[in-house]
Amino acid sequence: MKKITESVKGGRILLSDGAWGTMLFSKGLQPGECPELWNVTHRSEVLDLARSYIDAGSDIIQTNSFGANRIKLAHYGLVNRATELNEAAAAISREAVGADKLVFGSIGPTGKLLLLGDVTADELVDAFREQATGLQAGGVDALCLETFIDIDEAVLAIETARMFTDLELACTFTFDKTVSGEYRTFMANTVEQVVRMLVSEGVDIIGTNCGNRIDGMIEIVRQIRELEPDLPILVHANAGVPTVDGTAVSYPDSPEIMASRVAELVEAGANIIGGCCGTTPDHIRAMRQALAGISA
Repeated sequence: MKKITESVKGGRILLSDGAWGTMLFSKGLQPGECPELWNVTHRSEVLDLARSYIDAGSDIIQTNSFGANRIKLAHYGLVNRATELNEAAAAISREAVGADKLVFGSIGPTGKLLLLGDVTADELVDAFREQATGLQAGGVDALCLETFIDIDEAVLAIETARMFTDLELACTFTFDKTVSGEYRTFMANTVEQVVRMLVSEGVDIIGTNCGNRIDGMIEIVRQIRELEPDLPILVHANAGVPTVDGTAVSYPDSPEIMASRVAELVEAGANIIGGCCGTTPDHIRAMRQALAGISA
């Protein structure tokens, strides 16, 4: 059952969660440490993080599995633990949400490019298959392929998820604004090229995350909606551009700043709204209040 798209068709604006990496660092994750390994070594902390987003008002939360593919895990000597870590990530978020809320299984890119010969198509399929099936086994409601920059890799991820699971499928890309004012991926794909591909691949939910603060996301969502009038649009904005002071990283956009633009995101065409880098449960709580004001 396509629980997320059915909710959107019913007229609901769904609230997703915020950053996971940002919050894990606040709980003690160290630079160079594998975030996904915390699903088994620091399970209670990951569960507490997941619950904090539910307590803040999220309708959907993700899983601590963004980089839990065998290609990235190889850097930590964990290449054979992909299935275990994805199942654990899904089980944690499933426990946090209970029966009433929804879980997005997070799948990020591998960091390798087919174009450069860094990886083969078969290796990507194997990596995405392990991750998708592990997340399904752990109890997610849908998969969210997120932060993609390469159309070729995304197509393989989508088709692999379709082949090996029966889950509802979202896919989001990251865009940067060029000097000419266009939004393009790192691989120079336009918003239109990405949207056309996602529609042709039959994904259930399309969208964008990371790379932009909320004002830039409003413009991107508007472009996506003009190209695709029907599919639900998911958007996860950053809390601004970070500043680094030694080992401390801070983000300029407060919960109030991000919440003040939520109505514009909805007007632009967003159906599922959340946060990416730098956002916290406080940001999500403020967004929940903003959404309540829109529907009141």
